[in-house]
Amino acid sequence: MRILVVGSGGREHAIIWKLSQSKKVSTIFCAPGNGGIRQLATCVPIEATDLEGLVSFAKEKKIDLTVVGPEIPLLEGIVDRFQQEGLAIFGPCKKAAQIEGSKRFAKEMMKKYKIPTAKFRSFTNPDKAKSYINKQGAPIVIKADGLAAGKGVVVAGTIEEAEEAISDAMEKQVFGDAGNTVVIEEFLQGQEISLMAFVDGSTYKPMVVAQDHKPAFDGDEGPNTGGMGTYSPVPQIPEAVVHEAIQTILEPMIHAFQQEKIHYQGILYVGLMVTSDGPKVIEFNARFGDPETQVVLPRLQTDLLEILLAVTEGRLDEQEVHWVEEAAVCVVMASGGYPGAYESGYIISGLPRKRKDSVCFHAGTKKEGSNILTAGGRVLAVTGLGQDLMEAREKAYQLVKQIHFSHVYYRTDIGLKALTTVDES
Repeated sequence: MRILVVGSGGREHAIIWKLSQSKKVSTIFCAPGNGGIRQLATCVPIEATDLEGLVSFAKEKKIDLTVVGPEIPLLEGIVDRFQQEGLAIFGPCKKAAQIEGSKRFAKEMMKKYKIPTAKFRSFTNPDKAKSYINKQGAPIVIKADGLAAGKGVVVAGTIEEAEEAISDAMEKQVFGDAGNTVVIEEFLQGQEISLMAFVDGSTYKPMVVAQDHKPAFDGDEGPNTGGMGTYSPVPQIPEAVVHEAIQTILEPMIHAFQQEKIHYQGILYVGLMVTSDGPKVIEFNARFGDPETQVVLPRLQTDLLEILLAVTEGRLDEQEVHWVEEAAVCVVMASGGYPGAYESGYIISGLPRKRKDSVCFHAGTKKEGSNILTAGGRVLAVTGLGQDLMEAREKAYQLVKQIHFSHVYYRTDIGLKALTTVDES
């Protein structure tokens, strides 16, 4: 089969890496791809948001299935557009993707269908938002309503920080139109986990859970990022809690889409906080998480293509999905300054050849001549594999230490939370 993957990040590299293992796959294209993806796929210079260009390419190359990685083309209606042309595509339609595109939409859906989440209010007026914050006190969470590349959330420890977050989003418009509306939530305490599921509209198949590290620096300090590392499994979270999340959150949300007559097909991602009152929703995403995908897909035993085809053809109930027991730890190597301003174009050295115990997924890279250069905030996602988290973590950091580029930075504590929690229990 001929596959087109849309996107250019570490998530898309991981998807292509897994699809390339399928005996049914003959050719993979990626639009636009990156410096590492070109080792496994033919990269084509079409941006992920060029819907007409992608439709034309899929027709011309007789693509059997298109897989959408990032959220923006989903919200712009790429799935609707492809389906109008009779082209097979994996991902939710524009209406369904609003679960990620508008935090207000998501919160109102959860409220309507009694899905556990933080108490919230939404505002379009900054003065009213600040007044509400002063009544509620801190800590408190401020979220830009629209997409902000994972950076539109501020956990404010003081009233002053909260007011500054409102000013940044609504008055200074640092997130553009995404900050015209803000959602203000109560602060939830606990451990975060990411739960993703394959969904074909009625049937769902949960994936193994992962834990992301959003803050930029060790000890969960610094500003939020798109994610600085992940690991799976998450042994300190009991299976009973994951099962509760599936029963009280994932399943009811899929039922809610059915009640709203919105056909949800693709990946449904739930970011959860495991509180003393049980799991509660922090956010929903309409696609594979990044960098969660870089630890979840290496643990997938079943042919990924078979699952994606079962979803797009509405027969997920017939498809078994199996996972390996081994662990995976992913460390993101970022450009100095990220998630703020950073410089690109530095040569990357020490990139590995094919290995069994680790994989280096490219996120923000480009190829120039014989060199691979940095070309983004998150540059590489280095995943170590092992019999347990300790071994997987060692493999990841061994590889990280072999790779070099100017102004690189990364967290040194990815996965430690699981190891210390388990040791203490």
